[in-house]
Amino acid sequence: MPAATNFFRVDELLVHIYNSEVEMAQKVAEIAQNYLQNVLTQQDTAAVLLATGNSQIQFLDVLVALGGLDWSRITLFHLDEYLGIAADHAASFRRYMRERVEKRVAPKKFHYIEGDTLQPVTECDRYTKLLQAQPIDLCCLGIGENGHLAFNDPSVADFQDPYSVKLVKLDTVNRQQQVRTGHFPNLETVPQYAFTLTIPMICSAKKILCLAPEKRKADVVKEILQGSISTDYPASILRQQPQATLFLDVNSASLLP
Repeated sequence: MPAATNFFRVDELLVHIYNSEVEMAQKVAEIAQNYLQNVLTQQDTAAVLLATGNSQIQFLDVLVALGGLDWSRITLFHLDEYLGIAADHAASFRRYMRERVEKRVAPKKFHYIEGDTLQPVTECDRYTKLLQAQPIDLCCLGIGENGHLAFNDPSVADFQDPYSVKLVKLDTVNRQQQVRTGHFPNLETVPQYAFTLTIPMICSAKKILCLAPEKRKADVVKEILQGSISTDYPASILRQQPQATLFLDVNSASLLP
């Protein structure tokens, strides 16, 4: 089992640093597996929120490969989806989840946000009701280069959001990140609007595992951990979540003292 090279708390948030993204992904997968195994010894089913993005790929691969989980008792949700994008689009988060998770583990149910709906407000209501039908036992997520959680960019993040799911306009930093990470060929092809679970919905999870590897995340990690807790860097809210752990590699932690 990989061991953290360093660990510490920032306010309520536990932070672990690993030598590499590979070691980090292995450890987080083991933590998620053990936690869900324990949950399923105490209750019949579990509900889990999953994130997409490059930071999640190795973690999800390891979690699936580990085995040892009765996925038929686990209901899955995802954190966000583009508006107006088909489920088979190369950048669709539904496609990402079907290929990387659902087809490989056969969960009890994977509830998807229907990004190509003709009635986006109704879709927000539908997904909200599904989320609120049970407590969320685990949330696995990443952090965007602008500090977003899911698609809660600084311009739309609300720590007291009255909604569980909402439709938002994506900021330019976020959309450019989608191009740089290979999800779209250019800025013009990145949708301008998306569905996202809100900050309060994310923070309602009983356990939160946040992965933020790579050098390109170093600046935002420094701001999140050393700056003020504000929607300027939405992920800073994790510092008020005692159930949350932030996992870094030496590259994303390189600007920390």
